[in-house]
Amino acid sequence: MKKLFGNSKGLKSNQIKRLENLYRRKTPTNYIIGRELARDTARLSYEIRRQIGLLIDRGGKIQHVIIGDQQSILIPDTSEYRLAAGRLRGLRCVHTHLKNEPLTSDDLMDLSLLRMDLMAAITITQQGDPEYIHWAQVLPYAADGKAYQVLPHLNPGELDIDCLRTIQALETELSQQQATFDVDGGKERAVLVSISTASKKGARDSMNELADLAKSSNISIARTIIQYRKSVDPRFLMGRGKLRELAILALQEGATLIIFDQDLNPSQIRSITDQIELKVIDRTQLILDIFALRAKTRDGKLQVELAQLKYLLPRLIAKNTAMSRLTGGIGGRGPGETKLEVNRRRVRDKINRLEKALKQVQNQRKQKRRLREKRELPLVSIIGYTNAGKSTLLNTLTKSKVRAENRLFATLDPSSRRLKFPKDVEVIISDTVGFIRDLPKDLMAAFRATLEELEVSDVLLHVIDVSNPRCIDQMDAVDRIVVDLNLSHLPKVIALNKIDLVATDVVEKYKRQTRGIPIQANDNRSLVPILTALSAVISDDRDIPSNPL
Repeated sequence: MKKLFGNSKGLKSNQIKRLENLYRRKTPTNYIIGRELARDTARLSYEIRRQIGLLIDRGGKIQHVIIGDQQSILIPDTSEYRLAAGRLRGLRCVHTHLKNEPLTSDDLMDLSLLRMDLMAAITITQQGDPEYIHWAQVLPYAADGKAYQVLPHLNPGELDIDCLRTIQALETELSQQQATFDVDGGKERAVLVSISTASKKGARDSMNELADLAKSSNISIARTIIQYRKSVDPRFLMGRGKLRELAILALQEGATLIIFDQDLNPSQIRSITDQIELKVIDRTQLILDIFALRAKTRDGKLQVELAQLKYLLPRLIAKNTAMSRLTGGIGGRGPGETKLEVNRRRVRDKINRLEKALKQVQNQRKQKRRLREKRELPLVSIIGYTNAGKSTLLNTLTKSKVRAENRLFATLDPSSRRLKFPKDVEVIISDTVGFIRDLPKDLMAAFRATLEELEVSDVLLHVIDVSNPRCIDQMDAVDRIVVDLNLSHLPKVIALNKIDLVATDVVEKYKRQTRGIPIQANDNRSLVPILTALSAVISDDRDIPSNPL
């Protein structure tokens, strides 16, 4: 016998037995609920003075029997039942109402969020018999901001509505609507959300960067939402009601994913995904996804996997699909407590193995640095915000073919090339991973082996994209990371890149503000001044400023 869900405390044994026997009943597929089953459920609910809910599949079988209180029922986890874009859950919820009220706002919200085939409430007469059946279905297209349609109530003798065909027709409409969202070749479709206590400009700039990150991860953007608050809700970030509205909006937009601009702690992820059936990730997880896509070398893959596992470990307790982009074979939705502990142990063991492997990488890099130091070749390290043009500059200077694309984190693995200055001074010039505001700490720690290359640099070449209106903020973000890495003592030359994309007066303004040298990274002729400056710093020529931090 299947178990009962909900509040069975205080019920008599014969009442529990009758509730359990409901599992043996079946509803004709063309009925919302069988007449006799509706009658017996109503009478039993009237007797125990608690709402009773039935989750019925399309074959008419009862999959869950739920016992509530006088006001409501709590629908249990239905994640095992199919739910895909353009599809419904495959279950309809029929429950009793003791106070002769129609469908409540909670009923309609559950219908919309859980994508039930339909939601129905049986009102009960003073004698305990069914009076009316109130019912509603989701809408393929939102009408007046509502994702559902409340239909005229039915009498107990009008339950034959050709239920299965009605549901299938609705699902066909939903599939057709979803097809209009699938023009991007099967990409994930996301709603981007920012809950901000900062200024409107700061929030917009941050949202624009999140949109760039999403595009870099090959995600299609359905909608961007910024909510300004005096303080962030510690549990849901945006308030429970607004969160449920967000979930419905995401479904209406055909979204498969919700991305928060703020980092979510494990308890927030659990609270939010308890309310939302869609996948939910935060900014850090999105960045980790991009790094996982970009990592090509063994070193890079080790570092990214270590960062992912360190991010995942405290979040394993969240039993939901929020972690599905990271968990892989480690564990998915709804592990039991025993499996949860096994998964944690596996993750810890894997972290230990990866840290040992990265220790070997560090030692190998140290040996290579010693060889380079013996040859007395100066090292120039190119740093800068992601997508500032570092790889393009390296390619132009050294006639190389390092991967360079106009998107965030196109280059992940560092590249080093030899470069001969005009005075026959030979140096090693190295491209590094792009920096970004609030770079995840786990990622910084994992990439320590790579970033250690910067410690032995003779000069840092800081590339700034002056075509980006946020370039000064980006420069400050890079400078903060340099300070965090204890590299502020190194001399620095600033290159103001992409001058061909902005007006001359804008370039002059940034030149005065940063003491940088204007360049066009893909034009070799514009790079002479930057080579001269680098050569002067390396040869300790103090006539040319090194722009220290």
